[in-house]
Amino acid sequence: MPDLDPDLSIPADSTLEPTQAEETPEPSASAETPAEPEAADAAEATAETPEATDPEPAGDEMAEAYEPREIALNDLDDDALAAAYSSSVVTVEEGTMVVGRVVRIDNDEVLIDIGFKSEGVIPSRELSIRNDAHPGDVVGIDEEIEALVLQKEDKEGRLILSKKRAQYERAWGNVEEIKASGGVVSGLVIEVVKGGLIVDIGLRGFLPASLVDLRRVRDLQPFVGSKVEAKIIELDKNRNNVVLSRRAWLEETQKEQREEFLENLKPGEVRRGVVSSVVPFGAFIDLGGMDGLVHVSELSWRHVDHPSSVVSVGDEVDVQVLEVDPSRERISLSLKATQQDPWQEFAATHRVGELVYGRVTKLVPFGAFVQVGESIEGLTHISEMSAHHVEVPEQVVTPGEELWVKIIDIDLQRRRISLSIKQAAEGGVVSAEFQEAFGEHAFDEEGNYLGAVSDDEPGEAGEEFDDLSGDGNSGDDLSGDDLPADAESLEAVASA
Repeated sequence: MPDLDPDLSIPADSTLEPTQAEETPEPSASAETPAEPEAADAAEATAETPEATDPEPAGDEMAEAYEPREIALNDLDDDALAAAYSSSVVTVEEGTMVVGRVVRIDNDEVLIDIGFKSEGVIPSRELSIRNDAHPGDVVGIDEEIEALVLQKEDKEGRLILSKKRAQYERAWGNVEEIKASGGVVSGLVIEVVKGGLIVDIGLRGFLPASLVDLRRVRDLQPFVGSKVEAKIIELDKNRNNVVLSRRAWLEETQKEQREEFLENLKPGEVRRGVVSSVVPFGAFIDLGGMDGLVHVSELSWRHVDHPSSVVSVGDEVDVQVLEVDPSRERISLSLKATQQDPWQEFAATHRVGELVYGRVTKLVPFGAFVQVGESIEGLTHISEMSAHHVEVPEQVVTPGEELWVKIIDIDLQRRRISLSIKQAAEGGVVSAEFQEAFGEHAFDEEGNYLGAVSDDEPGEAGEEFDDLSGDGNSGDDLSGDDLPADAESLEAVASA
């Protein structure tokens, strides 16, 4: 071993070659021993995975099998990221409109997904303007609907919505526009209420019964479920009031036909029609295109308490046209004008001075009214009731009493007849219809009463009125003593 320089770590006489040789020593036996198991393991792995020795695919095949995608990192700054978060989360406030999808339908409520932290709940009463509508009949699963936020959170923490009020808000704007433009709305009749119909036009529109058709409709039930068109005649959002008129729409669409009908209708004509409705002031007659009114005063020559006592709905009647007003589209009709005037008939068959049998109908301070024929009443003035002074009519007659009166005046123009009980008591000529009741044999050619028939010539009239012969004088006028106080047969004649 060469001596080492004490100041150096290598021998003094050494060179670089030996040093390099030392840096790359030959492997020793002890170093090769652990490498052998590794080589064995590698060979073993190669044998077990023969596919590893397969050639790798070509470059074109790898391009077809793999499609690289671009991945962007940190492509949003802080502001954009906050905006993205806020846009993905739905915020709701009470009174706002939201849109969602129906996810569940129960008997009393509907759940919809509006993208909020929880599903919105629509109670059944807030689904539709129709009363008692089943939720399943209003919406369907996955249907997209609009709703109004009623409560952001109720006591149970639920979001409460209303489809009905959302529909109402949308519909009200449309209805206001249609009303301003004079347009027409259409909707389904959903209910019959007192006085008319309820029409679904997005909100509850009221259609009065008198405006359902050109003539009044008595049974409204058949309209339920049908679609109708109508004009808006009244609108009040504060009162939630919408009044419709289908009649106005019909009049507008049939205006030309109505104008032509009125042009061809002339006063004085007699037309046949059907009673379409009866009201307290008269009756409406359908003339086959338009309705005309027969006022209660034109229904009959006699006094009418109510039109229903004269005509009924569905009756076919002949009426005379009194007046046609094209500007107001009104037709005035008369039923009694087609009937014989009882006043004309009475004046033609009676004359002043005749005796007639009548019934007291009404007492007034100045006298009594006596019915002497069909729809004919005459006045017996208090001065003509008795030969003595009369304070009040009740002293002489009572309502319903039947008695003989004499005709002392007939004023056909004013339709008045003056009668006298006092003069009837003095006797006179009996009118023709009462001569028939007594029997023609009891009167002479001039109408003077001759008395009852003899026993040799029995007869019904003679037997019935035998007590009217008095003292048996014949050939004289009927005297006051001979006048009957009560005669059933004459009552029948008087009331005929």
